Amino acid sequence: MKIVVIGHGMVGHKFLECLAERGHSSLEVTVLCEEPRAAYDRVHLTEFFSGKSANDLSLVEAGFFERSGYALKLNARAVAIDRTARTVTASNGDVLAYDRLVLATGSYPFVPPVEGRDRDGCFVYRTIEDLEAMQSFGARAKTGTVVGGGLLGLEAAKALRDLGLETHVVEFAPRLMAVQVDDGGGRVLRGKIEELGVTVHTGKNTLAIVEGEGAVNRMNFADDTHLDTDMIVFSAGIRPRDDIARAAGLEIGARGGIVIDDTCRTSDADIFAIGECALWKGQLFGLVAPGYDMARIVAKQIIGEEAAFAGADMSTKLKLMGVDVASIGDAHGKTPGSRTYQYSDERKQVYKKIVVSDCGKFLLGSVMVGDATEYGTLLQMMLNKIELPEAPEFLILPSSDGKAKPALGVEALPDGAQICSCNNVSKAEICAAVCAGATSIGAIKSSCKAGASCGGCVPLVTQVMKSEMKRQGLAVNNHLCEHFPYSRQELYHIARVEGHRTFGTLLAKHGKGRGCDICKPAVASILASCWNEFVLKKEHASLQDSNDYYLANIQRDGTYSVVPRMPGGEVTPDGLIAVGQVAKKYGLYTKITGGQRVDMFGARVEQLPFIWEELIAAGFDSGHAYGKALRTVKSCVGSTWCRYGVGDSVGLAIELENRYKGLRTPHKIKFGVSGCTRECAEAQGKDVGVIATEKGWNLYVCGNGGMKPRHAELIASDLDHDTLVRYIDRFLMFYVRTADRLQRTSVWRDNLEGGLDYLIDVVINDKLDIAVELEAEMQLVVDTYEDEWKKAVTDPHTRKRFRHFVNSDAGDANVTFVEERGQIRPATVEERKSKLADIPVIVETV
Repeated sequence: MKIVVIGHGMVGHKFLECLAERGHSSLEVTVLCEEPRAAYDRVHLTEFFSGKSANDLSLVEAGFFERSGYALKLNARAVAIDRTARTVTASNGDVLAYDRLVLATGSYPFVPPVEGRDRDGCFVYRTIEDLEAMQSFGARAKTGTVVGGGLLGLEAAKALRDLGLETHVVEFAPRLMAVQVDDGGGRVLRGKIEELGVTVHTGKNTLAIVEGEGAVNRMNFADDTHLDTDMIVFSAGIRPRDDIARAAGLEIGARGGIVIDDTCRTSDADIFAIGECALWKGQLFGLVAPGYDMARIVAKQIIGEEAAFAGADMSTKLKLMGVDVASIGDAHGKTPGSRTYQYSDERKQVYKKIVVSDCGKFLLGSVMVGDATEYGTLLQMMLNKIELPEAPEFLILPSSDGKAKPALGVEALPDGAQICSCNNVSKAEICAAVCAGATSIGAIKSSCKAGASCGGCVPLVTQVMKSEMKRQGLAVNNHLCEHFPYSRQELYHIARVEGHRTFGTLLAKHGKGRGCDICKPAVASILASCWNEFVLKKEHASLQDSNDYYLANIQRDGTYSVVPRMPGGEVTPDGLIAVGQVAKKYGLYTKITGGQRVDMFGARVEQLPFIWEELIAAGFDSGHAYGKALRTVKSCVGSTWCRYGVGDSVGLAIELENRYKGLRTPHKIKFGVSGCTRECAEAQGKDVGVIATEKGWNLYVCGNGGMKPRHAELIASDLDHDTLVRYIDRFLMFYVRTADRLQRTSVWRDNLEGGLDYLIDVVINDKLDIAVELEAEMQLVVDTYEDEWKKAVTDPHTRKRFRHFVNSDAGDANVTFVEERGQIRPATVEERKSKLADIPVIVETV
């Protein structure tokens, strides 16, 4: 199939990346790019004036076109489309045949029809060539003016400041960023911008540009005032580039834009349009994220997969000239009956507003200028219809005595609650340490020893510390790490909404640096939860920690344990024999675990694929003992064998384990299913516990064993089978969506505002109206399950990883075992030294 792409901007290249990821070698792809260079990052275009080169801004990975086989033609503008002949003619004379055509023509800057707009010193702000021309002219200019006070206009103003020019912004509307912010926000934003040395002129209509006095140009305004300036940059908005589509007879919107349907097809079924040139249901999208979503959808359509564009949330969080600006949902309160809460501190230049529904329960929109720290929380509340606290104004008011922000969970814990069991440290002691100046985990460990031993309580210690810091009005962030200024929940939302499938794209757009051992596995888990792709896929493998990288748990001596899944603890005699034969063949230590399955220890890394192959042949698959995922579903023998049993606990346990075995979660999770209230499976000590009753099944959640045991809580009683499964689906996906990195379900439940009642409202009563979404997301995981062991051993590229030495198939000769109770165990240091001492040394003399 021949694919021709017109346009190689950010969205056009995203389409190519999405297509290349699917690896269809039968596609012949040609890209026409009118610029002299391949796709680059227009979102960060101003960084060109801060020292970044065109290469730094490039979006094309080295070797991309060589690897993909796609043809990129630079300086080749598409001039005509012949829909009958199915060809595209380029400015260089090439005529390209197509089976499918993708229009990614983007937009062009709108220049008002002002007399003199073509004078020397007048520019648009769109391409690197535009910036290079501005840079050249700016070297001999003193003043610069931007026409347009919107997002792009303020970005252009930063560019002029970076050029060292006296900078002005001229805006026709009565305030800056009129689309995103209201009057109050615009007033504060203007003050912040003017503090930075930029002169703002609002309510100005430019009539003509003429020769200036003491400057290259003069701008004459409709109110009989004028402004002398050397350079003028037009950044008054954009218009969709639909000229070539219009000439080809495709349907165009009344105010421009190539009309597309939900599949991004135009009025010609063989032609797609994506990005800023596309008009969907009368709406144009000027942000890159919706364009990326369209690119993914068209890539899927072309290879025969079903996908549909469903619009995009246009909420934005920006840092313009160092000023935080955020706009969420219905920022202007246009919804009938809506009410607003506003906070303004013009001394500190901070403005915040939330718009709530007429019933006062739900957030509809928000505006923040000067401080947007609540952006992530408010965005989640709006998108997920999370019910607001009784006093929603405290979501945006600064902390003060008696007016602290609504509790987020740990605040509800009593002062005497034990947080660190190793060192017996209470919540009150941690809070006292914060009061004494300990405002980092390192300082907390040194001060009161909380988290200083095993480290298992560090996540909860961190939450208590941050809660107390907030109460004192100290600056706190919930950043995942130094590379991402977001929490795990916010990153999950970003990844799902924007459709990120690789760490690289997420980091490029929302992070900085190269990532670390905290954010890489966390993002890997998020991507696995969202899209359920193979964790050792090329783009994901380097993100995993050691256990996930080798699909096995590394042990103290450097060997690995192998744990095949035995759903519900059930295994046939033949299965037991097969496991025994494998363990005997490879000399592995075997143990029955508390999760009712057999662990085999002592496997060297080069043995893992061979062990897996034999287990797979015997009908086993990975038990995910290495992953933050479902480990086991423990069961009793239930009504099948037990005289007290009232429900088939084994059958249900097997079904649940097989259903959820592919799900990646923020922390490992375990289930239990008991056939009666005698509770032999210990279901009430599990993340999900199910107990049979005479009338159905009782569902318990958020329990755990481990270092800090926690009893699960009942959220629903006497459920039929289908309802039980639906509720578990919802519970798990809501946990995956909203929990922090490495946060157990019990800790997560403690941090939910409203606690168990709120969880019941979400899972059982569907108060957020997201039940259908949660169930659909879980069904995707179920439907796309693949055994990771099987994938690893059948993929030659992945299998190469399982070698101890890069250039040899030999194993590690330093691995030493000793026999104990008829089985092997790792040798101690002293035992290894003793064995080495027994090896004879041969000395040659010459």
